[in-house]
Amino acid sequence: MNFDRVRLANFKPYGDADLRLTEGVTVIHGLNGSGKSSLLEACFFALYGSKALDGTLEDVITNGEEETEVDLWFTHDGASYRVERRLKRYDGRIDHQCALEATDGSDVTRDGARAVREFVTELLRMDAEAFVNCAYVRQGEVNKLINATPRERQDTIDDLLQLGKLEEYRERAGDARLGVEDVLENRRGRLDQLDEQIAAKEEKDLHDRLNALESDLSEVTSEIDRYEDQRERAEGTREAAAETLSTHAEKREKLEAVEAEIDEIEETIRATERERDEHRDAIREARERIGEIEAAVDDRLDDAGLGAASDEAIAERREELDDRESEVREELDAERVNAEAFRNQATNLAGKADDRAERAAEIESEADDLAAEAETAAEEADERESSVEELREEAEGLREQFAAVDADVDRDEVTDERDALRERRGEVRERIAELSAELKNARERVEEAEALLAAGKCPECGQPVADSPHASGIDEDRERVTELETEREAAREREAELDRRVAELDELSTAADRLDEIDERIETLEERAEEKRAEAERKREAAAEKRERAAELREEAEETREVAARKREEAEAAAERVTALDDTLSAVDDAREGVAAIEERRSAIADAEDEIERRREKRERLSEVNDERRDRLADKRERRDELADAVDEDAVEAARGKKKRAEEYLEKVDGELDRLEERRTELENAIGGVNGEIRELENLREERDALGATVETLEDIHGETSELEAMYGDLRAELRQRNVAELERTLNETFELVYGNDAYSHIELDGEYVLTVYQKDGEPLDPEQLSGGERALFNLSLRCAIYRLLSEGIEGAAPTPPLILDEPTVFLDSGHVSRLVRLVEEMRGFGVRQILIVSHDDELVGAADELVTVEKDPRSNRSTVHREDAAALDVAELADD
Repeated sequence: MNFDRVRLANFKPYGDADLRLTEGVTVIHGLNGSGKSSLLEACFFALYGSKALDGTLEDVITNGEEETEVDLWFTHDGASYRVERRLKRYDGRIDHQCALEATDGSDVTRDGARAVREFVTELLRMDAEAFVNCAYVRQGEVNKLINATPRERQDTIDDLLQLGKLEEYRERAGDARLGVEDVLENRRGRLDQLDEQIAAKEEKDLHDRLNALESDLSEVTSEIDRYEDQRERAEGTREAAAETLSTHAEKREKLEAVEAEIDEIEETIRATERERDEHRDAIREARERIGEIEAAVDDRLDDAGLGAASDEAIAERREELDDRESEVREELDAERVNAEAFRNQATNLAGKADDRAERAAEIESEADDLAAEAETAAEEADERESSVEELREEAEGLREQFAAVDADVDRDEVTDERDALRERRGEVRERIAELSAELKNARERVEEAEALLAAGKCPECGQPVADSPHASGIDEDRERVTELETEREAAREREAELDRRVAELDELSTAADRLDEIDERIETLEERAEEKRAEAERKREAAAEKRERAAELREEAEETREVAARKREEAEAAAERVTALDDTLSAVDDAREGVAAIEERRSAIADAEDEIERRREKRERLSEVNDERRDRLADKRERRDELADAVDEDAVEAARGKKKRAEEYLEKVDGELDRLEERRTELENAIGGVNGEIRELENLREERDALGATVETLEDIHGETSELEAMYGDLRAELRQRNVAELERTLNETFELVYGNDAYSHIELDGEYVLTVYQKDGEPLDPEQLSGGERALFNLSLRCAIYRLLSEGIEGAAPTPPLILDEPTVFLDSGHVSRLVRLVEEMRGFGVRQILIVSHDDELVGAADELVTVEKDPRSNRSTVHREDAAALDVAELADD
């Protein structure tokens, strides 16, 4: 895997950065706090999102900004991808948008932070934690693996080598085995329970009980059949008697029904005659009402303007009234329009006159305001000219300040000179920090060596002083301490001189800035003064023009009021004509109302005549209906007499006796049959219970056979899961042993490159990843016994060995992420840095395609193929990044001169 390009917007100290990365060794250098590590954190964040952060998403957004963007282009296993992440503050929370797409033409896409993180994890076969443990040695974590417990180191390396999956599969197989054991135990218990239930059922002799019950049921059924035959004969006798009684009852009912029908017909005839009388009375009343209406019509003829109440006369009168109304309304509408038009004209003209008078007053007021503003503008022009004189006096004093300084610095160069000195001071301070760190390491080595000498052992290898070839090393370290102290003191003196000079130039820079401000201010004030005087003259002229316009408007207002008065007089005359025409329309309406009243009365007369005709026809139909009913009444009376002669009371009494005796016998037979039926039901229930128990016994036997087969199957599955669990455990142990052997090989090869021909012989790694370092004489050492620089380099060697193992693979090469080292020289002295450079060169030789290192060490910078420089602007606190040609770079320029 290679990082190809990273682009940042408002990520931590970066406002806007775009960096392309290539294969080989790339060293990122710059001052402390400039943002070097943030570049690598951005790449890590692009791959894994929030899982790559020690803090929250809000922490990566640049202070004072609302949005952050991180884009990473990378290549893995021959395919190219781009990840985009966008963070935005929104309503007190952070909105995180993320997308991944292939850039080589394939259709691979992922949307959402989780989907992208899962894709990257699957692609690299490692999550964020594994990425840190394998490829990303972060600042301050160089000793992470050696300081870990054996169990932590074992879990970390197993996860990197994908052995954690085998343990997960073994645990799943173990869970499955335990689950099968639970089910198997449950089924065995159920099998024992079924055996007990079957034995209990077999002891009841269910088939013998069934035969006895069926024999008793047959006897009871025969007895029931005999009684039912006797009951059937008794029911025949009862039904014959009941039929005789029913026939007599039917004749009696028919007689009563006919008598009731006769009464109903007689009552209906009487009701119909009463209805005919009501119609006769209503006809008489209608004739009287017609006479009254005809008299009222004669009284209204004069009001309606009619000579007779005929349809032709009414129609002719209506047409006359409509024509007259149309003429009057046409004239009325015209007069109303005229009256309204005259009123509107008068109102509008009066309003215009008032508007012109008000506008004249407003214009005069505006003229007064313009005159006052003209005077104010003239006064402001005088004030600005006075301010210009004061500023020229201040500028003269500031120029004298430049003349009083000994340094040959003019006004235009002071800021550039000050910034150059500040940059030089920053370099000196960085050199002081580097010297202090190196001095601290040198003093620790001296103290450690002195302690070992006091114990009679070599300060480098720990062997007795008499047998050590390196006993003189402590003198070199002491000399180095002295050199570093002298160099640091000289650097501090340069820093103090630069502080004094920067403070002096700060004052001159402030004076130069003030002079620039004064020059700009004088120019502005002079321009404004001239503008104010021109403004005053313009406003005086405008005021005079407005006063002339106000006088013209007053004359126009007076003329308009005279025209408005004439229009009011014309509107009043038109209103009088409208009143007269309204009276004429009222008279037309009164005449039309009289015509309508006559039409209503004529309609009422026609309705009354129609009612008389309807009621006459209704009386005739009712008379015909009653004649028909009288004919039916005669027929019903003849039928009544026939039914009265057909009733035989003696036959009815004999039938009643037979029916009573049959019912008494049936009552006794029903009691005996109920008892027998109850007995038969008891026997049938008993037989059903026995049959149910027999079926239950058969079901239990079937369930027992099926459960037995299930138990045998579960026993087979239990054996298979136990074998699977053991297989995963054995496979994990076997693979771990192979990994241990390969890791021990790569670690010793790497260690040999770093410590070849030195005091150490080799490293051993046991099955639990416990590390042991052996000296040349065969004495074992725990890595914790190594010096600080040796431990750091040892850990880097271990990290590189793990990386090599993942890259080479157990069964073949596999693509891995770039090897990333963030400030790996923090705990290293100059001698160990050289070894680290050698290790980096060898990792390139082992086929590591891309190595990214954050450091300001001269040796590492010199070993770089590409050099990336990070700088921070002290004024904006924003970092910038650019690439340099490492081959052409003079390493001495990066050191303190």
